[in-house]
Amino acid sequence: MKRCNQKLVWLTCMAVASAAACTTPAQGQARPFSGSDVQTIYQRLLGQINQIPVFDNHGHPGFPDDSDVDAMTISPDSALPFRLRENNPEMAGAAKALFGYPYNDLSPDHLRWLVQRKAEEKKRLGNSYFSHVLDLVGIETAVANRVAMSDYLPATRFRWVFFVDSFLFPFDNRQLASRNPDQKLNLPLQEKILRRNIVRAHFEQLPADLSGYLSFITRILEENQKAGGVGIKFEIAYFRSLHFDDPSQQRATAIYTKYHAGGVPSAEEYRDFQNFIFRYLLREAGQLHLPVQIHTAVGGGDYFSLQDGNVLNLENVLRDPRYENVTFILLHGGFPYERQAIWLAAKKNVYLDSSLMGIFLYPDEFKKSLRVWLETFPNKIVFGSDAFPLGDAIGAEENYWLATQSASVALTEALAEMVSAGEVNEDQALHMAHAYLHDTASHLYGSVH
Repeated sequence: MKRCNQKLVWLTCMAVASAAACTTPAQGQARPFSGSDVQTIYQRLLGQINQIPVFDNHGHPGFPDDSDVDAMTISPDSALPFRLRENNPEMAGAAKALFGYPYNDLSPDHLRWLVQRKAEEKKRLGNSYFSHVLDLVGIETAVANRVAMSDYLPATRFRWVFFVDSFLFPFDNRQLASRNPDQKLNLPLQEKILRRNIVRAHFEQLPADLSGYLSFITRILEENQKAGGVGIKFEIAYFRSLHFDDPSQQRATAIYTKYHAGGVPSAEEYRDFQNFIFRYLLREAGQLHLPVQIHTAVGGGDYFSLQDGNVLNLENVLRDPRYENVTFILLHGGFPYERQAIWLAAKKNVYLDSSLMGIFLYPDEFKKSLRVWLETFPNKIVFGSDAFPLGDAIGAEENYWLATQSASVALTEALAEMVSAGEVNEDQALHMAHAYLHDTASHLYGSVH
C-alpha cells in the first residue's frame, strides 16, 4: 500500500510538472507574440536610438543640375512610388524640419517659396550646405555614390563610391541601345563616362589589346582610390541580368580583338565579354580593398526587369571562393526579395544595405523587413538613405530626412517588438541599433581609409 501511494504521488508530480512545462515558457524563451509593453519599450528605446550618429552607406547627394550625381537617369515621365512624389504630405514635414517651410501643403506657389529658401541657404552656407543638411538629420558620415565628387561635398563628411559599369560597354552599343527606350537613354551616358576616363588616361582611343584595356581599368581604379574613392558601384542590373558566367580570358581576348576598333558584337559575345570584365573588376577591387556595391532591387524606368535584377542571380559570384577577399554590399537589400537576400549574408564577406526600402516603404512595412534581418544576421546589415535630387523643390535634402526618420521609427518598432517577445534584451537591442545605423558600415569603409 505504501509503495502504491508513493507511485501515485510520483505520477501526480510528473503530471503537474508536465502541465507546467507545457503552459509556462522556460526562462528567456521567446514568445510568438509581443506583449502589452511594446509601446513603453518603444518610447524607452527611441530616445536612445535617435542619439546614434548615423553612417549612411548609400546616397546620391547633389543638386539637380549636377550631371555627376549619377551615371544614368530615368525618363521624366517614369512612375515614382507615392512616397517619393511631391504630393506626399511627409515632404512638407521634411521641408518644415530642414528649411522652416511655413505651409502644410505642397502647392506650386508654396513650392516656389521652398526653392527660393534653398537658394538663400546655398548662398549663406556655400560648400557647407550639404554638411549642414547632414547635421540636421543626424548623419555623421554619408557615402556619395557619384561619377565624380564636388567641392560642395567635403571629404570630412562624404565618402566617394564611384561607378564602374562603363568599363563593361567599350564596343559599339547600337544593338544594345535598340532594345528599349531606357537603354537608348542611358547607354550614351555610359559611353560618355568611358570616354572621360580614356581622356584622363591620355589615350586617343581604346588600347590595342585586352591586356592594355585591363591595365587601363586598373589604373583608373587606383587613381580614383588616390582621389578619395572608398568603393566601387555597379548599376549593371539596369542593363542586363545579374547572373555572371565565367568565360575564359582567351574568349574575352578574342572578342576584344574583334570589336575594339569597330563592329557590333552579337548579344552572346557582348555578354561573355561583360561577364569577364565584371569578374576582373571584382578581383581588382579585392586587391585594392575597395568594397563592391551592387544595385540589387527594383529600378526606375519602364523596362527594368525584376527577373534579371533578382539578387539571387548573384549567388554563383558571391559563393565563389576566388572572391573571399572582396567585400560585397548588396544595395537596397534585394528588395522586393529582401527576405531571401538576407541568407546571402551568411557568407562572411556579404552585407545588405536597406537604402531605397526606407523611402519606398512606410515604417510599418519597413519594420517587418528589418525585423527579419535583425533576427537573422544583425551584424551584416547597414543603413542607407538613397537620397537623390528629384527636382528643384524636393531634393536629396528631403530624402535624407525621410530616410533617417523612417529608419529610426521602423528600427525602434522592430527592436521593441523583439524585446517584448523575449527575443533580445534592451542592451542587445541597442547594440543592434548601433551596428545597423553606424558601426558596421563605419568598419567596412574605415578599413579602406
